[in-house]
Amino acid sequence: MTRVPDTQRFVPVLLGADASTYSLARSFHEEYDVVSVAVSRLGAGPVANSRIIETSQVSDLDDADALVAHLLELGERFGETPLILLSSTDFLVRRIVELRHKLEPRFTIPYPDLALIERMTDKAQFSELCGELAIPHPQTVVYEVARHPQLRDDAELLAGLKFPIIAKTGNSALYHQYDFPGKQKVHTAASREELMDLMQRVHDSGYPGTFILQDMIPGLDEGMRILTCYSDKSGAVRFASYGHVLMEEHLPATLGVPAAIVTGENHEVVQEAKRLLEHVGWRGYANFDLKYDPRDGRTKFFELNPRLGRSNFYVTASGHNPVRYYVEEYVEGSDLSDEPALLESSKEELYTSLPVPLLLRYLPNDLRRKVIGMAARGRVTNPMMYVRDPNPRRWAYVLAYGVNQVRKYARVYPPPKRDRDGQAA
Repeated sequence: MTRVPDTQRFVPVLLGADASTYSLARSFHEEYDVVSVAVSRLGAGPVANSRIIETSQVSDLDDADALVAHLLELGERFGETPLILLSSTDFLVRRIVELRHKLEPRFTIPYPDLALIERMTDKAQFSELCGELAIPHPQTVVYEVARHPQLRDDAELLAGLKFPIIAKTGNSALYHQYDFPGKQKVHTAASREELMDLMQRVHDSGYPGTFILQDMIPGLDEGMRILTCYSDKSGAVRFASYGHVLMEEHLPATLGVPAAIVTGENHEVVQEAKRLLEHVGWRGYANFDLKYDPRDGRTKFFELNPRLGRSNFYVTASGHNPVRYYVEEYVEGSDLSDEPALLESSKEELYTSLPVPLLLRYLPNDLRRKVIGMAARGRVTNPMMYVRDPNPRRWAYVLAYGVNQVRKYARVYPPPKRDRDGQAA
């Protein structure tokens, strides 16, 4: 079993056990040659059998008292060694911030306060703020689930939307606690009747929050974009990393998570994000979901996630390791205002959590040629395939995971129909 060396100068403590947790641990290892501790219930899957991760099992991540006791025990074990506590999952970031008063100062927690997180991750408030700042965003209707009859009876509520529409939770952390038949991260409704059926299931689950009903921007996955920004302790945006999403995850539990990204630049989008983040006084990382709208040629902001995203390794793949800002500012106490802001990335790299042959099945002709060219030049990064983590059992898991992805996608997401030019038919 891997153990954190006693001589390590700081320890990343990561809540979770999925691929995003492994990606964070890999970023820390690449930059600082440190072993991270992954705290989860089972310690299995992507974080198991790793030479860069020590697994630490806790009975229940939803049990606040058990989690605090477990983390404080870790704190005692590491003595005076600095500990930085992170996650790439919304509800766990919220849990960390809620427990901040019990964990600081033993743990460094580089997230904004809870009130700001709640404001910016509430999709209704985020949409309203975009409107105030004239930042492009989809037309949005906020539906209060507890008032279910209103949606059926009030035609005015839906008057501004044209079907098909996107329907998604307004509060990801709260939504995590409820279940219902057919639950997904993001739903689509082709008609008013489909929306009624979905909202009835959501209502019956007991979920008391809001649902966001949004204009469906035309285009498939390759229309999506991603942006990650870092704001220093003074609220100034110091770093931005933009990417063109080629394909999203299509398995129910991770639907909508970017699975393949080509890193690049978009000055206009970065400046809009900078304006928004500095307006509200954000601190730490913010991850934006966006989509290019072919109807007006603008890239529109969907939502803000208060963390490095689940596909966070696309940033490292671009040549700029994001954990450096956490360590320099929060662990080492450096003043980032002394160095120039880095708001554009010049290195083009393909990040993919999917096998490249599987990815190629879903792309239009122009992007397929691009991916083939990048693969031929060795410009492809899979976050799970880390040559400095060579445990044979872990690699067996990684290879089996890739095979299972091919099988599952064949079952749940057949390649879209495209015309002769490779565009969606």
